[in-house]
Amino acid sequence: MTDAKPIDIVSLYPKDMNIYGDSGNVLVVRRRLELRGYEARIHAYNQGDRWPDHVDLILGGGGQDTGQKKIIRDFFERAELLRSLASDGVPMLMICGLYQLFGEYFETVDGSRLDGIGVIGAYTVGRDVRMIGNLVEHSDDFGDVIGYENHSGQTFLREGVSPLGRVDQDGRGNNGEDHTEGARVNNVIGTYMHGSLLPKNPAIADFLIRTAAERRYGSFEDQGDDAMRAELARLDVAAAEARRVAASRPR
Repeated sequence: MTDAKPIDIVSLYPKDMNIYGDSGNVLVVRRRLELRGYEARIHAYNQGDRWPDHVDLILGGGGQDTGQKKIIRDFFERAELLRSLASDGVPMLMICGLYQLFGEYFETVDGSRLDGIGVIGAYTVGRDVRMIGNLVEHSDDFGDVIGYENHSGQTFLREGVSPLGRVDQDGRGNNGEDHTEGARVNNVIGTYMHGSLLPKNPAIADFLIRTAAERRYGSFEDQGDDAMRAELARLDVAAAEARRVAASRPR
């Protein structure tokens, strides 16, 4: 659509923070925007790159320790900007490693400490035991959220910080103790859910899209035609089946 309104999306450190296919979240947001008649402008931002002139939505993934070490200097150089954008209501989705770095700090098993940027009131402590497997959590805003966790860091939310959802099982979620998973601050969502998350959870994708459009244009207008709406319906059916299968499998 030549007159489509643009939405500028930053994919944060996709070269090094893209474990378990987290870049699939970018593909989902782009496709669902296009099917609603918007132009999705994807800006892949890696360390040393020029920051885009306009940002409506930021998506970040997880990574191994080596990936975090590669991005950390640049990440802290962008810390004040990211804090400002988060405070201003820019919607963001941060998965696993970047969820941890958006918190206050990460304390490793050997006692060393890596500071975060403090967007989310939470801290993480490394443990020897991993929490791993498909997981269903219950969210007030998004219904049941289904994804795949694989982390040894245990994250604890500060008082007053809302989790993304709550889990039924012991030994799962943020820390295996308080039955929380993820966090929400303003329009920032942090979570341990890989999978990728958004293909199985279109309600979260649509929240990010709607929020980005409303911030930029004052309203969200679905300008898709009948064929676009039919394709969205097909994708939602596929998501429902993927959710059903994942929920039935512990690993």
